[in-house]
Parts: sequence; structure tokens; C-alpha cells
Amino acid sequence: MASLSLPKHHFPSVLPTQTPRNNPSSKSLPIVSSSSHSQFYGLKLSNSSSLPIPFSSSSGKMFICAAKVDKGKVPPAFTLKDQDGKTVSLSKFKGKPVVLYFYPADETPGCTKQACAFRDSYEKFKKAGAQVVGISGDDPSSHKAFAKKYKLPYTLLSDEGNKVRKEWGVPSDLFGTLPGRQTYVLDKNGVVQLIYNNQFQPEKHIDETLKFLQSL
Repeated sequence: MASLSLPKHHFPSVLPTQTPRNNPSSKSLPIVSSSSHSQFYGLKLSNSSSLPIPFSSSSGKMFICAAKVDKGKVPPAFTLKDQDGKTVSLSKFKGKPVVLYFYPADETPGCTKQACAFRDSYEKFKKAGAQVVGISGDDPSSHKAFAKKYKLPYTLLSDEGNKVRKEWGVPSDLFGTLPGRQTYVLDKNGVVQLIYNNQFQPEKHIDETLKFLQSL
């Protein structure tokens, strides 16, 4: 009896496999790590993953779920540890405007660009009378190394377990797999006056918040 042989189909992986570099001394920031994972603005995915990565829209915005903190409202209070291991409460910042930005993770390309952009414009924020605070789920030791490496002059808070992120309702990106990049501007009374979300254009957070503060 004759047998029927079906052709084999090859489905390429949606995530390219990293080819090890021969030059370990390269100082460029990697988009893809040399481990078995790929870094994408703070997200780590296995190379064997079949999840397609959607591209951002022209506005750079892509987010999921509605935020719990709204403009004109007082956000939930918190107490977290900073990069030096000291406890810091949200109430500490009352009396002057505060720019509080949530970011995915230390040492990822987008977050490094954003952190350094806030650093480079820090004097402008001070002139506007505002304090800058960054928050992610990294532990204090990670924050300390990150701040030291890039000479960040402002406070980084450790939201381990992402409790504050959840309480504030910071929306996630990439179908919930990537922690959102969202910035809040609170006035001197602790009331939210601006919410800005943009995952894939991290440096725009600085432009938008400065523009808003300078308009007050």
C-alpha cells in the first residue's frame, strides 16, 4: 500500500536567538542580553516564546487596564525604602510639587535613558520647585548601584512586590507582561495634576512634565 508523506513546515521563532559576541569589553547598552533571555524595555522573555511582540503606535502609547489614581485625586499613601535603605513616605514630599515616575526596571535600555534624561534636566526641575522620585520593583541595592553608575541625583524607591504600583493602578503594557512606564505630577498639597503614560518614548516623560510644571 502506498503511503502519503506530508511536507514538514518550519515556523521561525518570533524572537531572534542572540549570537554571543566576541568582544566582552563592549560598553554599549544591550537590547538583547547575552543570557538565554531577551530584554525589551525591562521585559525578559524566553527565546523559545511564541508570543509576538506588538509594536507601539505612533504616539508610543500602549497600555492595559484603567488607572485607579485619577487627576484631581489624592493617591494612596505609601512608605518604601530608598537606595540607601532609608524609609521614605509619600507625605514627606508635601509642600512642593513632586514628579513621581514608575518605570519597569533598573539597567534596561529604556529605563536608563529615562533616568539619565531626568538627571540631565534635574536643575530645571529644581528651578520649577519640584522634586523627582523614581519607583520600580527593584530592591534598594539594585537602586543604589543604578544611581551610583549613572550619577542620579534624585530618590529611587523600591516597590518590591509592586504593591504601590498595583494600588495606584499603573497600567501594564504588552498584554500585561511589561510593567508600565507612567509619571504623575502631584502639587504641593499632594493632589495629582498630571498623569503621563508612554512606554516606548521614555524621554518624553521629561519633556511633558517640565512643560506642565513651567506652565503653572
